[in-house]
Amino acid sequence: MATLKDVKTKIGAVKKTKQITKAMNMVAASRLRGAQTSMIGFRPYASKFAEVLGSISERGGSGAAPLLAIREKISKINIVLCTSDRGLCGGFNASLIGKAESFAKEKAASDIKVSFTNYGKKGRDWVRKSDFEIESEYIGVVGGKFGFNISVNAGKKLIDGFLSGEYDEVYVIYSEFVSSARQIPVIKQLLPIPPLEKIEKSEDETKQYLPEHICEPSPAELLNEMLPKNVYVQIYSALLETSTSEHAARMAAMNNATKACNDIIESLTLAYNKARQSAITSDLMDIVGGAEALKG
Repeated sequence: MATLKDVKTKIGAVKKTKQITKAMNMVAASRLRGAQTSMIGFRPYASKFAEVLGSISERGGSGAAPLLAIREKISKINIVLCTSDRGLCGGFNASLIGKAESFAKEKAASDIKVSFTNYGKKGRDWVRKSDFEIESEYIGVVGGKFGFNISVNAGKKLIDGFLSGEYDEVYVIYSEFVSSARQIPVIKQLLPIPPLEKIEKSEDETKQYLPEHICEPSPAELLNEMLPKNVYVQIYSALLETSTSEHAARMAAMNNATKACNDIIESLTLAYNKARQSAITSDLMDIVGGAEALKG
């Protein structure tokens, strides 16, 4: 049985851990507000950009720009994997890496060479341990403050690789922020830019984007300018979503850790009181026994 000193030491250690987890929870909550504000502010822009681009590309056709052209044979793809640099955020990174692993192995099983562009240390470390190749890595981005240039730098390299035939397809895997309690790993195709998504009209019919935009000069020339920017926008949006999801996941994980510390402290306190009561009872029995012996 543990001595009183051992139990008291454990209680003190758990209380210090609780202070750390509570502080990390508060920091994550503070950063979550800032990241969520940036993400919510960017979503309407990304949505409207896709709407305008969809209207123009619909009239221009799939052969209007090289970034719309679908390759006949897929032999090599690149996956942009967005993870965090730090842990202590529950299963956040594990779910993203699991999604990337299953997707990459599925492609590799079809004799497709898979390479990665990594945002975050956790994803990079996993790729290093696997059989896949790392084309580029960007550390210290997700979870902190970053600008649009971060997505432009990676986007230009991916576009150049696609146009030169180095990649036949490019995908991005990121965590979509749904709520503070729910973040979903998502796979999205970046290159070639996928066909225009349909908007649900009713159960039996669908309709395409309705806006008719006046194009000057021609739709093809506009697409050559706008399609690369669409890649940058999609990467930047994925980073904002992942950064917000990371803070939410860490806040939830630290909240659960704080609750676990409270449970452990309560359990150890009960054990401490029982041990203390047992020691006092033993001392009283010795005193009573001694007194009875003196009377005899």
